[in-house]
Amino acid sequence: MKIAIEGCAHGELERIYETIEGIEKERNIKIDLLLCCGDFQSTRNLTDLQTMAVPRKYMDMCSFYKYYSGELVAPILTIFIGGNHEASNYLQELPYGGWVAPNIYYLGYAGVVTVNGIRIAGISGIYKGHDFLRGHHEFPPYSDKTCRSVYHVRQLEVFRLRQLSGKVDIFMSHDWPRGIQEYGNKAQLLRFKPHFKDDVESGQLGSRPLEELLKAVQPTYWFAAHLHCKFAALVPHPHEKKSKSLDANDSSSSSSSDSESESEQKEPELAAPAAPMPVTKFLALDKCLPKRRFLQVLDMPSSESADGKLTLQYDAEWLSILRTTNHLISVKDNNYYLPGKKAGSIEERSNFTPTAEELAHICSKFENLKVPENFTRTVPSFDPEEEHNYKQMHIEPPQAQLNPQCNEFCSLLGIDDPLCLAMLANGKDLPQTPSNLLNSSTDVKPPTKSPIKQSVDESLVFDESLTTPTKRKLNLLLPAPTAVAGATEPDKNVIDLPDEEAEELAVPPAVVVDVAEMETNPKKTLIDPSTSLKKLKRRNQSIYQADDNDD
Repeated sequence: MKIAIEGCAHGELERIYETIEGIEKERNIKIDLLLCCGDFQSTRNLTDLQTMAVPRKYMDMCSFYKYYSGELVAPILTIFIGGNHEASNYLQELPYGGWVAPNIYYLGYAGVVTVNGIRIAGISGIYKGHDFLRGHHEFPPYSDKTCRSVYHVRQLEVFRLRQLSGKVDIFMSHDWPRGIQEYGNKAQLLRFKPHFKDDVESGQLGSRPLEELLKAVQPTYWFAAHLHCKFAALVPHPHEKKSKSLDANDSSSSSSSDSESESEQKEPELAAPAAPMPVTKFLALDKCLPKRRFLQVLDMPSSESADGKLTLQYDAEWLSILRTTNHLISVKDNNYYLPGKKAGSIEERSNFTPTAEELAHICSKFENLKVPENFTRTVPSFDPEEEHNYKQMHIEPPQAQLNPQCNEFCSLLGIDDPLCLAMLANGKDLPQTPSNLLNSSTDVKPPTKSPIKQSVDESLVFDESLTTPTKRKLNLLLPAPTAVAGATEPDKNVIDLPDEEAEELAVPPAVVVDVAEMETNPKKTLIDPSTSLKKLKRRNQSIYQADDNDD
């Protein structure tokens, strides 16, 4: 399978697909899948622009709305994660992932899927230490503060990804893992980006949680973006050294056992062949601009489906992790802590790597684990003819709304929607789930709020086949800790190796494409939300502290 990897998309979908088409014609190949590493900018209309944390002078609709409305269709399956320049209100409707347009799939806050046997994991957003330990408390309309904090990585997603076992083929992030420059050509990086020098010397370049994930998950490939440059690295993962300790004071063994051990020592031992050291091949790519290296094409072995098409499937292990860690969701604007091995004298489950019974439960709920093609258009799309002068228009900030895809997924898996929890915890009415507008892109009325006031411990889940809403209990409180026999934390490997340099990513067989000729500069977007949310009292912590500036 040939996979195209894109750095920061910045809403330039048409140009990216046109570039891929040109590569296919020039090299006589067929690219099957596109992966985008954040700053996707899935803005459907002018209201979505109000959630873009970018300077107003860069405010632009770009081209995603054409794929949302149906005017254009993505020519290849596209999977993306979120960055720090996104239509946050839209992505927050899909915390566990979903279709943002036909053939364009969002992985959610964090997610794992498989495409024809290739296991792809990813995490959205960027790391900021002051928000890492908090819950997902944001919801539209955003304040100036929450417009930014909504795309900051939280500890729950990192904790969940650390529970993964087995092989991960591709991992996507927007941020770089901290310290990754030590495994590539650091001198070349600093020549190209001299302003990185202070962060490199102070150990602040990159994300601390992603550094932990890199060591824990050890994927075959790791792709990133955000810092707007191309950088390759090879990160080795040394095997754990296991040695048997000999007890020098043990003299109670029988003479027969002593003689047997002596004879065994005299016999020549055949050393087992050393297993190759696993290596993660890291590559960061630039943004979609002329003469910038923002695209790479990778050839990976995969399993072909019966009809020759790509099959997008949920990952059973990931679904189980979502289900068993649902009680750990927090929607409060303060720090909280996830379970460790021990909590004082009380032991609680800290390892959520699924058991055979938990995996069997997931397989019974999701037939073939295939991701349903249930994209739902819920708002009107941008109209360039009627709204061509939008930069001078006053646009109201968006209101929160629920997405039918998320409702269906949460209902089937038996988990909670963080957006619902955040609204209920703040005493807000839940809006009704918008009607399916897939076959109508015009004359769409925005969804209205539900007249029913909800209590904090329940929410409405709307089934389009029903005329009245049904209620589902929400888990807002943590259950009492329970002991789990044999529960252990995932293995942790520590890397402490000298600097290594790698000019290019060694991933044969592969086709490397550096796109350097594009005629038009891409446009950016922006916004200025003005409404405020109530601030909650929080405890000050010195853990994971970082500066307040978003790169």
